[in-house]
Amino acid sequence: MTNNKYVLSWIDEMAAMTQPDKIVWIDGTEEQAEALRAEACSTGELIKLNEELLPNCYLHRTAVNDVARVEGRTFICTPTKEEAGNINNWVEPGEMYAKLKKLYTGAMKGKTMYVIPYSMGVVGSDFAKIGIELTDSIYVVLNMLIMTRVGKNVIDALGDSPDYIKGLHAVADCDADNRYITHFPQDNTIMSVNSGYGGNVLLGKKCFALRIASYLGRKEGWMAEHMLILGLQYPCGEIKYITAAFPSACGKTNLAMLIPPEFFRKKGYKVWTVGDDIAWLRVNKEDGKLYAVNPENGFFGVAPGTNDKSNPNALATTKRDTIFTNVCYNAKENTVWWEGLDNNPPKPEDGAVNWKGEPWDYRTYNKADKINTSGAHPNSRFTASAKNCPCLSSEFNTLKGVPVSAIIFGGRRAKTAPLVYQSFGWQHGTFVGSIMASETTAAASGAIGVVRRDPMAMRPFVGYNMGDYWQHWLDMGKKIPNPPKIFHVNWFRTDDNGNFIWPGFGDNMRVLLWILDRCEDKVDAVETPIGYVPKAEDINIEGLDGIDLETIRGLLSIETASWKEDILNILAFYNQVGSHVPQEMYEELAALAARLG
Repeated sequence: MTNNKYVLSWIDEMAAMTQPDKIVWIDGTEEQAEALRAEACSTGELIKLNEELLPNCYLHRTAVNDVARVEGRTFICTPTKEEAGNINNWVEPGEMYAKLKKLYTGAMKGKTMYVIPYSMGVVGSDFAKIGIELTDSIYVVLNMLIMTRVGKNVIDALGDSPDYIKGLHAVADCDADNRYITHFPQDNTIMSVNSGYGGNVLLGKKCFALRIASYLGRKEGWMAEHMLILGLQYPCGEIKYITAAFPSACGKTNLAMLIPPEFFRKKGYKVWTVGDDIAWLRVNKEDGKLYAVNPENGFFGVAPGTNDKSNPNALATTKRDTIFTNVCYNAKENTVWWEGLDNNPPKPEDGAVNWKGEPWDYRTYNKADKINTSGAHPNSRFTASAKNCPCLSSEFNTLKGVPVSAIIFGGRRAKTAPLVYQSFGWQHGTFVGSIMASETTAAASGAIGVVRRDPMAMRPFVGYNMGDYWQHWLDMGKKIPNPPKIFHVNWFRTDDNGNFIWPGFGDNMRVLLWILDRCEDKVDAVETPIGYVPKAEDINIEGLDGIDLETIRGLLSIETASWKEDILNILAFYNQVGSHVPQEMYEELAALAARLG
């Protein structure tokens, strides 16, 4: 497929080490993909589901010890630990290459090495970056065909250039003790071994699109962020775009695919999904604004909890051309099910099979032991093509990106953060992003209410020193003539009984409308120690049951005592990040402390 000497010599080198029986190039054609699906079904790697109910959909199960991203086995390999920073796991590159060589040697004996040329972003756009992943897994090939743009046009676009990201993956023995997901930013290289789970082996996703891309973005003057992108369309037809970063379990995908409340739908408001997970952002030279693209081509979503109420658009997207991983299987109907889908789990007499491939009885489910008693693993997934999303933006394949009006940070705080506030400016907004946090819930391991800092929702995904990453944000602020405004939201304030006060889901649009009004200077705000907070009457609650102006005032109130407590926690986190924290962050922290008195 190519005469590129850089590509061919690297493939030869990797093949000599892993020793596959044969090498197959992935050309992106449906004929080749269908042949691979048939082969995977013949070996039991995939199960083809009911063609009438779920056309072109398949079920896959990973090894029981291989069901999630493993932060403890994920490494940034730079010449010095200082470059990787204190938040990342670090091993010196030479040492890691030597360790990996032992694990990769002969790892593909008796297997096929698949060569996947793929593009993150639309092939040929200014945003696009090319990668080549070598893998011995058909599951990986089929997922990459959904999640990225794969084919001969990618390798043609690369031409004779050495400018591509190298990715090597081998399932090997799936040995958890020798599982490594490693990144060599200076070498444009990603190596993953002893895993078959998507988050560790679809190397275009977090590995390339965030860890390596964040490093490239700093070097080249752009940004790779763990952000959704949505377009909010007004009744007049005008569309404004928002990016937003949330830690896990904070409703990111639900917001990306938001369905406006009926009151707004009837008026003609719509929301369009550009991306649910990752945004690459560049300054547009023509208008000086920040523009965003989603470099992915599909959705790798969490299945449990996805249903007709929580996210009907996501559910509709999974109805065809989807790979389901580690969900529950209904043998009688040849379909899938997961907790939170509906109240009709498959019965033992239906041939219910859990995510481990064992007969399953829904009556044994115990919320305190989900891993062992649920039908679907709590981190079970769907890999679905973006083109099947009912609310996909017409700008999804745009070459120049969409102009960003607002950047939103969010967290899960029971009392501290108000429903929404606006930063005082870009530098203060960077500070707001750097202190993003969520409190652990009963569902998470460990104590309830413990604050976990997750700056810009990038804690596991920055490919270099976190302090330098914040500095890059500050530097970018000086390069954007017309920067977006920066906000923080918290959908998760609770009453004294621990119940959420704000309804969330589609009603979050009411907050987005205030945010966009602020970007246009259409509404005033109240200056507080933490930022600008809405006047309660400026949050549109028409048609919203159980919420009055007094409730909104409560949701917008500033819990000064909680914020004062937070100062010490933030300081401890900054100390953990270490000496690369920009001085501006400490100045913002001191200014916040002073404003709080």
